[in-house]
Amino acid sequence: MFNIALFGVGRIGRIHGQNIHDHTQTNVYSVIDPYIEGREELSEKYDAKIQTTEEAMADPNVHAVCICSATDTHVNLIELAAQHGKAIFCEKPIDLDLTKVRDCLKIVEKNKSILFIGFNRRYDAHFNELKARLNDKAIGQIESLIITSRDPAAPPAEYAKTSGGMYRDMTIHDFDMVRYLMNAEPTSIKAYGSCMIDPEIGKAGDIDTSVIVLTFESGAIATINNSRRSGYGYDQRIEVHGSNGMLSAGNITENSVKQFGNQGAVEANPEYFFLQRYAGAYKNEWNHFVEVLGGAESLSPGIDGERALALADAALASLTTNKTVTL
Repeated sequence: MFNIALFGVGRIGRIHGQNIHDHTQTNVYSVIDPYIEGREELSEKYDAKIQTTEEAMADPNVHAVCICSATDTHVNLIELAAQHGKAIFCEKPIDLDLTKVRDCLKIVEKNKSILFIGFNRRYDAHFNELKARLNDKAIGQIESLIITSRDPAAPPAEYAKTSGGMYRDMTIHDFDMVRYLMNAEPTSIKAYGSCMIDPEIGKAGDIDTSVIVLTFESGAIATINNSRRSGYGYDQRIEVHGSNGMLSAGNITENSVKQFGNQGAVEANPEYFFLQRYAGAYKNEWNHFVEVLGGAESLSPGIDGERALALADAALASLTTNKTVTL
C-alpha cells in the first residue's frame, strides 16, 4: 500500500483524492491545505491525517505526494518532495515560468525522483485507441492533425490575471497532445488569437479565441482550434489524416439517443465540462501513476511539462510579434 500526501483540496484535489481512495494500492494518508474547512472535510472522509508541508515531507510513512494546489506552489513542493525522497504526481503546469521549470527538473534529476505530470488527456480511452492505431501505422504517414478544444463558457476575467493566459492554462493540454500523437517535436509555430467573448478578458491581457499552426520536419502540419466558449458543451475532438486514410475521435455526448423526424435528426450535446468528459481519464492516469510507483516507465514524465510550456511560450511570442517562431 502506497501512502499519499494530498496537497490541495479544491476541484482537482477532490478528483484525485477519490481516485487515490478507490485504488486498491493507494491510500489518502494525509491532507495539506490552508483551507481549514476543506481539509477537515477530506480528512474525515478518508480518515486521513491533517499535516503541514513540513510534516508531510519529513514523514517516512509518506511514499508519494499528489500536488493539486495552486500553480505558484508547484515548484517548491516538487523540489521539497524530491529532496525528501518522495515520488511526485503534479497537476499541470509545473510553473508558468520556463526557467523555474528547468531549474526544478534539474533538482528532480539530481535526486533521481519520479515526477509524473498530470496531462490527463493522454489517458483518455478514446484518444488512447487513436494513438494505438497511429503507432500501428493504420493510416500510414501522418500528414495533418487537427485538435479542437472549446470550453463551454469563459472563465471570469479575474482568472486570466493569474492563470498565465490561455496558452499556458488551456492550450497547454493541446500542445502536449500534439507532441504525444505526432511522436515528434514541431519545428515552427504560428499563433493567431483574439478576444471575441468577453472584453474584460482582453483588458486583463489575455485572449479567448485562437488558432495555432505547428509544422514538423516530415512536412506534417498540426492545427489547434481553441475557444473559451462553445455554447453547446465541452467540445473535444481530434482528427488525424494520413497517407492511407483518417482517424478521428469525436465528442462524448450526454446520452447516445438520437431522434429522427420531419425536421431532421437531433442528438444530445457533448458532456458539459472536463469533470464529466475526462472522469475516466483521471482514473486511468492515477492507475498508471501507481504502476510507475511499482517500477513501470512513466508515460508523462517531467520533461513533457517543460516542453508543453515551451510551446505555450513560443505561441505567445508568435501572437505578440505576429511572426512564425522557429523552434
